[in-house]
Amino acid sequence: MLFTSILRIILTRSFRPFVFEGRYTNTLKFENLDDLGLYVHIPFCRSLCSFCPYCKEIYNKQRADLYKLALLKEIDIACRNLKGRKKATSLYFGGGTPAMMIDDLQDIIEKLKEYFDIEGGVGVELHPSDITEENMKKLRAAGVTMVSLGIQSFNEECLRKLGRSGTSFREKIRLAAASGFDVVDVDFIFAIPGQTDEILAEDIRTAFDCGATQVSTYPFIDFTFADNEYKPMSEKVKKRMLKNLNEYCKKIHIERTSVWTFAKPGTEKYSSITRDAFLGFGLSATSLLRGSFKINTFSLEGYLERINAGRLPTSLTIRFTRRQRAAYYLFWSTYAMHINMDKFEKIIGTPLKKMFGPELFLAEKAGMVRRKGNVYEITEKASYLYHDIEQVYTTAYIDKMWNVSRKEAFPDQIILK
Repeated sequence: MLFTSILRIILTRSFRPFVFEGRYTNTLKFENLDDLGLYVHIPFCRSLCSFCPYCKEIYNKQRADLYKLALLKEIDIACRNLKGRKKATSLYFGGGTPAMMIDDLQDIIEKLKEYFDIEGGVGVELHPSDITEENMKKLRAAGVTMVSLGIQSFNEECLRKLGRSGTSFREKIRLAAASGFDVVDVDFIFAIPGQTDEILAEDIRTAFDCGATQVSTYPFIDFTFADNEYKPMSEKVKKRMLKNLNEYCKKIHIERTSVWTFAKPGTEKYSSITRDAFLGFGLSATSLLRGSFKINTFSLEGYLERINAGRLPTSLTIRFTRRQRAAYYLFWSTYAMHINMDKFEKIIGTPLKKMFGPELFLAEKAGMVRRKGNVYEITEKASYLYHDIEQVYTTAYIDKMWNVSRKEAFPDQIILK
């Protein structure tokens, strides 16, 4: 908590914390935003994994049918003031398990296309159980171009400690790779108790050998509201595993494309978070606008009640100061391992060096960044520092926010110091 407070004060030049208010507005001002991504949350799962912190519940067809109708209506409410179609750079379906509503995805996509020209990829997260030949055909017919497969590990003992099981994972990846998608991402978790560098490296090699174009690796994080029987290994072990993984990927000619992702050279990337602005639809979905960040309610009952009343399901809103918005941009740009000076100035309204000149000077001297043209590249040295910061940030900010949102449909306020 002290570390996040100090970092926030340095970057924002203020002692003011991040304050999320329950104040309500029934509009989302996104008409003039560029590089606008779209996100849709599907909260239903066939079973609940203890390690997963996201907003989810067991699938029930009646509830899913009500959710679909409300989701389509939310899109209409959010976009009703648009004059003409708006360009969107991407569309991602997350969860939960989006394939639990696989027969509804095309209707949702078509509804979004009434308001948006989706110029980039359409991505869907998949549980291994959902990877069947029939489902791959349905996704392709709906216009999906990217899939992310939640494998987590090929190692049976690691899966058991995550409360997961599974077989034929290799065949699942091969099937997805053969189905004509532009991107096949495979998700893995590292720092599972008993997992070794060799097990993790073998997981990565196997995924690429089976046809993955990208691998996303995430450290095992024990959220306070999770029910994990096993706890993650230490932060020291996490950092060591990430370093060794990076070195291994270099040896097999795989590029590091963000702090935790690795991809085949020249392939399109799968990422649902590194957008300059985005709109989120559905339970717990977030929207990043020019000067604010909004979170939808985590309560399905609260969501349906708001939507059926013709109102947006916004639960919490933070109205950024300029420096808070700049700090948010820097955080996720650093995750993607490059900071674009032109984009920063366009979004924030102030040149990057004018706002963070001393910090950039010190970062260059410390070997954390190097400038190439209008871009600051994040070095490997800095990427491991970011890994540490993100772990603290998750514990201090995300864990608290999600924990409160799980208990209260519409909290009055959340203060993140």
